[in-house]
Amino acid sequence: MANMETAEFETDLSLFKYDNLEQLPPRYRDLEENERTERIEAALADLGDDVVILGHNYQRREIVEHADFIGDSYQLSKQAAEADAEYVIFGGVTFMAESADIITDDDQSVILPSMEASCPMAGMAEALQVDSAWAEITAAAPDADIIPITYMNSYADLKAFCASQGGLVCTSSNAHKAFEYAFDKGDKVLFLPDKHLGENTAHQLGMEDEIAQWDPWDPESKDAGEVAESDIILWDGYCQVHERFRVEHIEQVREDNPDAKVIVHPECRREVVEAADKAGSTATICETIAEADPGDTWAIGTEVHLTNHLQRWHPEVSVVPLCGDACMDCNAMRQIDPNYLTWVLEELACGREHNVIEVAPEEKELAGVALDRMLEI
Repeated sequence: MANMETAEFETDLSLFKYDNLEQLPPRYRDLEENERTERIEAALADLGDDVVILGHNYQRREIVEHADFIGDSYQLSKQAAEADAEYVIFGGVTFMAESADIITDDDQSVILPSMEASCPMAGMAEALQVDSAWAEITAAAPDADIIPITYMNSYADLKAFCASQGGLVCTSSNAHKAFEYAFDKGDKVLFLPDKHLGENTAHQLGMEDEIAQWDPWDPESKDAGEVAESDIILWDGYCQVHERFRVEHIEQVREDNPDAKVIVHPECRREVVEAADKAGSTATICETIAEADPGDTWAIGTEVHLTNHLQRWHPEVSVVPLCGDACMDCNAMRQIDPNYLTWVLEELACGREHNVIEVAPEEKELAGVALDRMLEI
């Protein structure tokens, strides 16, 4: 563990935090879908109410069809806490399992089926790295009260760091409220890790001229004094899925189908959000399709598995991926293979836990403060 420069807790890079996570045993690697489904259902029957399965919207069909709840990360964590099951299996990525561990009771075990399911964007803003940048930026603006805001898509220690500095967490649907909270409390905002969500939020608030970007990857380009002159400092991080979308994808959809409408996630580039008919969180995207008229066509700029789910759930609407065959799934979400789900369930039925995610007590307490502040806005 390493000491933070500006916060009073120790942490480590995410790569080293969960060295207890295990790989899939070889005997589980070649299961056919029919056999796998039968074994999953048998294990669930044995476990009964002792287990709850959470399926993130970006998971493949073979995961969500076994899920007790399907949705976004924070929503799923809340549902797990309310279910009060002894075991919570999170079909998502590491930071989501951490959030579930923060919110659920101490006697609930949160399990991440695959050790490889780690969000690249969360890894673009490690707490130790942000702590070092924070020391530089605040030193360059000693008279300013800077409030850090981290997107939900971040590790627990970064949430804890933000809480320790008077900041909070936000989701894509309440980011604008988090900014307003921060400006009520201080003078400037450091927003991380998603620069696109930060830029789109700044535009929503009419503060697009108040933006500067902190690039932790290029030491030669950094000037803390210059960056600290702006009211909104954006960390140079992004979602590898949503950054793939381009304006030309929207233009192509409209050329192919002039009646089509386009909705994109605010993690997309600013020019893509401007070109779309609508932008909003995953919940907004789902609501938009649910409320669409039969025969409508909607092209969706988000992770392709959600697009596929919405087409299955709402066959009366034509739901297509914004970039067609160029769309890719999330590499991290893909790691939650149904064979992993079979393995962890069968092991639980035999009384053995694997790949348990536990947030360190001090991180958990501080991260909980950051989440509580979000709930206040």
